[in-house]
Amino acid sequence: MLNIKPLLLLHNFMSLFRKKSIETILKNAETESEHGSLAKHLGVRDLTAFGIAAIIGAGIFSTIGKASADGGPAVIFLFLFTAIACSFAAFAYAEFASLIPVSGSAYTYSYVAFGELFAWIIGWALIMEYAIGNVTVAISWSDYFTSLINNATPYQVNEWLCLDYFTAKENYEKVFGYLIAGVPFDEIKANIQTSGLVEGFLAYGHAPQLFGMHIVFDLPALIINVLITMLVYRGIKESRNASNIMVLIKIIVVLLVIFVGAFYIDTKNWNPFAPNGIGGLLKGISAVFFAYIGFDAISTTAEECRNPQRDLPRGILYSIVICTVLYVAIALVITGMVNYSELAVGDPLAFVFEKIKSLSWLSGIIAVSAVVAMASVMLVFQLGQPRIWMSMSRDGLLPPAFSKIHPKYKTPSFSTIITGLLVAIPIFFVDMSMVTDICSAGTLFAFCLVCGGVLKLRMDPNAPPSKFKTPYINSKFIVPALFVLSIVLMCIYQKSTVDYYLKWESLNSFFIKLPVYFFIIGFAIFSGMAFKYSFSLIPSLGLLCCFYMLSQLGYKNWIYFGIWLIIGLVIYFLYGRKHSKLAPKNN
Repeated sequence: MLNIKPLLLLHNFMSLFRKKSIETILKNAETESEHGSLAKHLGVRDLTAFGIAAIIGAGIFSTIGKASADGGPAVIFLFLFTAIACSFAAFAYAEFASLIPVSGSAYTYSYVAFGELFAWIIGWALIMEYAIGNVTVAISWSDYFTSLINNATPYQVNEWLCLDYFTAKENYEKVFGYLIAGVPFDEIKANIQTSGLVEGFLAYGHAPQLFGMHIVFDLPALIINVLITMLVYRGIKESRNASNIMVLIKIIVVLLVIFVGAFYIDTKNWNPFAPNGIGGLLKGISAVFFAYIGFDAISTTAEECRNPQRDLPRGILYSIVICTVLYVAIALVITGMVNYSELAVGDPLAFVFEKIKSLSWLSGIIAVSAVVAMASVMLVFQLGQPRIWMSMSRDGLLPPAFSKIHPKYKTPSFSTIITGLLVAIPIFFVDMSMVTDICSAGTLFAFCLVCGGVLKLRMDPNAPPSKFKTPYINSKFIVPALFVLSIVLMCIYQKSTVDYYLKWESLNSFFIKLPVYFFIIGFAIFSGMAFKYSFSLIPSLGLLCCFYMLSQLGYKNWIYFGIWLIIGLVIYFLYGRKHSKLAPKNN
């Protein structure tokens, strides 16, 4: 008698990779009449503005300071490398967006290229980019806003109303320990190593208590989250108009900073150009990459574009080019105005102009523009997440409520509210640096799969033609040559680094090195595949660059990201797999 159990197991396993055809996706997007359709108001200028709104935010007003302090003036190379890597990925996004002009972004692209399981993983990872990433932006917005209120008005925001609970408690315990050890409080405030703990100490110490628990939370971050959620809920036209105005304001201010600051550059501050070497430069990789994430959010607005197949690729690529020029110029200006070692502050642009008394007036303008800039980033991210959930819900992987379109405002109303809640809750508990690194990990993973998806579609002779196609350059010999050249150069110029990775020290050090091992092995395997299948060079370089940056984020971020994916997989197997539109009818 035939044992069908192995066949059933094989069938169940293969069903994890069931794919949706492009024709089916486009047809489903057109026939979602029971939920209503999205309003089409966006052109290439609006999409480019959305891209600039997403990219110029926390990166240029906040994280650029820490990256510059670690890497010195050479941080411009990190911005250029990251921009090139993102541009390679942007070509892949543009090609997919032209081929599949629907709201699902990388989630939908992966559904076509790799199947349902990978699509779910990407959809879950994008929650980290958009919803969780907005936690960082909200906190950074709060920092600038409270600084502006405290310095420019007679009012003061209480410390316990602008910090998360756990950071405040941890800082309180550290400062209290110093005080017990006999270190004077004034000395703690004056010491650059401990001065950053004072705000948390005061916040926790002055906070009111409820049932013995200190009440500490970031009120401004919560307020901006509510306001942005309400705007996104109200409609794409209103969101577009607000975004365009905010983008215009912050570009004017950034150009003003570059023009005025250029006259106060002291070239001595550029020497040494890379004071901490490659190691110091790479410390800022997550901060610099975080500065660029968001351009892909443009693709989530595909169903609200008037001509998505023409305008989406242009909007994505235009925004990256414009923002890269601005980032490099700003980095050169601020590292030329002050020594790089002084830039490890939360508001580096305002800081450098406060150092020059005759330009202190400009620091106030920068603070105002930073508040506007952070709000525009939140706006674009808050637009992106609900539209991905809407696409996942249309496919049955999430409950039907997530794809509900508001009858009047023509927005995914329920998904927008849930996104607002998903941003609001972590604001109470998490600090900005942790969220930045985890968010970058999720985004880089998505970029890798989108680039890989383009390569896979290129191998399919039945794939429909795209109106925008990445220029084809055969990587058959180029990618393997790059692998060999990288190994040779590392052995010659970075011998100490090679010795470090080859040396066995402990199990803990092995785990620390593991992401780099994965990259080297993956690079070697991919080189062989590129030689065999003659992959297109641009998406190949996009995949490799993003994989490399992912390997530099540190093993703890890989662990956090892995835990996040496990939670997502549990939800998929409990709900999504059974309710998928592609699931057999008898499931």
